[in-house]
Amino acid sequence: MRVAGKGSVWPGFQSGITENEYNVLIDSVHAVRHKNNWFTENYVRMAFESWGQLLTEQNLLDWVSNYKVGKCSKKVGIIMAGNLPLVGFHDLLCVVISNQIALVKMSSDDNQLIPRLVQILFNYCPDLKKRIHLVDVLEDFDAVIATGSNNSSRYFEAYFKHVPYIIRKNRTSIAIIKLKSTADELHKLGKDIFNYYGLGCRSVTKVFFEQGFDLDRFFRGIYSYNNIVNMNKYANNYEYHKALFLMNSEKFLDNGFLILRENKDDFSPIGVLHYEYYSSEESLTEELKMRKDHIQCVVSDQHVPYGESQSPRITDYADGVDTLKFLTELE
Repeated sequence: MRVAGKGSVWPGFQSGITENEYNVLIDSVHAVRHKNNWFTENYVRMAFESWGQLLTEQNLLDWVSNYKVGKCSKKVGIIMAGNLPLVGFHDLLCVVISNQIALVKMSSDDNQLIPRLVQILFNYCPDLKKRIHLVDVLEDFDAVIATGSNNSSRYFEAYFKHVPYIIRKNRTSIAIIKLKSTADELHKLGKDIFNYYGLGCRSVTKVFFEQGFDLDRFFRGIYSYNNIVNMNKYANNYEYHKALFLMNSEKFLDNGFLILRENKDDFSPIGVLHYEYYSSEESLTEELKMRKDHIQCVVSDQHVPYGESQSPRITDYADGVDTLKFLTELE
């Protein structure tokens, strides 16, 4: 995965796979954008590289050492999201490493990369063919992990109420900028806002600025990301919301590739960033408490470091629900 993330030619058998296997994988990296325009090659490679850095033997051993992993026995349905490349891979990894059986229903928006990786895994360990099944319809399952929207979660909860489940809803991430925040921190925050075009639950869609902060400093800090507007789908979203706000006579700030809009909603559309000012640490803490049910992570000098929201650890679980604990305690 690290080699695929770099995009180099097949480096030899030290990559762990044959030249043909590697070329098939790389072909899918190139082709996936034709299926989902948001999956640009740059971000697909970023996803591979991120996972390649996480999947070390020591990381995996340290991770599972905190759980009691028993014998394989339960069939676990996984309904994957498709908003980011390989976004469902962590759930698959959790099921495999907990010795359960994975019944994987992929999203139509991301149904090419996972099969390539699974096939490579089968080549390493043929016995896993009995424990990983890519399915069109979930049937005969003992538990479910489903990721969707607030709307779909209601249907999931009703449909899967007879089995243990983890059902995830809409989440987003926020950032905190102080008067003392540096230019480097503001620049790094651009990664949290723009990586994957802001489509992930770890994407920053709302910023709390300390009262008195000069917003020109923020715009200067993120200016180097201006090329994002050259991506058609992002540009269409940016232009659409700009036109909408103009027609509705709404106030906003615009730097040519991002709309900054003062709004209490933590969820903002693609091409738009919401913001609020805060007057004290105490008031901000209370605001965050009220939002805890829909915040995935907080980016600040005291929480997730600037620029690292899209680089979660292997122990960072979606919605804060310990997936591996859930799986190892199935009865």
